[in-house]
Amino acid sequence: MVDNLKYQNKKIYIAGHNGMVGSAVKKELEKRNYNNLLLRKLSELDLTRQKEVDEFFKSENPEAVIMAAAKVGGILANNTYRAEFIYNNLMIEANVINAAYQNGCEKLIFLGSSCIYPKLAPQPLKEEYLLSDYLEFTNEPYAIAKIAGIKLCENYYRQYGSNFYSIMPTNLYGPNDNFNLETSHVLPALIRKFHEAKAENRKTVTIWGTGKPMREFLYVEDLADAVTFLMENINAKDLYDKGISHINIGTGKDLSINDLAKLVAEVVGFNGEIVHDTSKPDGTPRKLMDVSRINSLGWKYKTGLRDGLIKTYEFFKKKYT
Repeated sequence: MVDNLKYQNKKIYIAGHNGMVGSAVKKELEKRNYNNLLLRKLSELDLTRQKEVDEFFKSENPEAVIMAAAKVGGILANNTYRAEFIYNNLMIEANVINAAYQNGCEKLIFLGSSCIYPKLAPQPLKEEYLLSDYLEFTNEPYAIAKIAGIKLCENYYRQYGSNFYSIMPTNLYGPNDNFNLETSHVLPALIRKFHEAKAENRKTVTIWGTGKPMREFLYVEDLADAVTFLMENINAKDLYDKGISHINIGTGKDLSINDLAKLVAEVVGFNGEIVHDTSKPDGTPRKLMDVSRINSLGWKYKTGLRDGLIKTYEFFKKKYT
């Protein structure tokens, strides 16, 4: 355990601060009076370029790093841009983690994804199930890149004693999500589909797959709260000494894609029919996180799915309508 107050004046670099996760972390830290945040836009710092990253760390010397930068997307994007997803994510994490080590960074938290777990792993997903079986094909490149990030953190700790560790959030949603139908995850895609169908007075909305897969969703501001909680209270040793390389973050509750679609339709106010395109892939049958470890440390999610959807839809309408 660590003294949470000592981090408020530390120089903290949020990699990916303009994305959904990074912007939520920034907002949470500012709310808690963190006053020394390091921020760089992609136009100012390309994390896939090792020279740029090394120069940034040498000149700015951040004391803590929250790695929320990544190339992300849903089933279509993951399966279409397979080379980009593995290359960009490998480069980002390798460059940042190594530069953090080279410049004596005191703490680094790497954010992964629940897709790191095997496609048919037992449910709920315990941290120990990492690398126990085959991955889901459509997002295998992204998952392998994220697993590499986890192992980078673990082995910089084992070889150098670096205070670097990883957290694995479940499916996230909220303000600053990606609502592009070609590259988004399922929940923001559903919000946009139902909103547009309602606006155009359409009678049906088509969703991918059978609707049977089960998914868990965490409001992104709850994740930001968890990231801050872990940064203030947990060190790498606390995880690695227990034989795990990362810690799950989620609600511990899931629902079918079909039930999610019905709930989104209700929040948006779409009263038509939901049609399933079963020629499209379902992805992993179920991805429910075992969150007993993070709960036992004293953190639990706060925002229910309906409330989170209402907030997310309000954000969508303000930005896109």
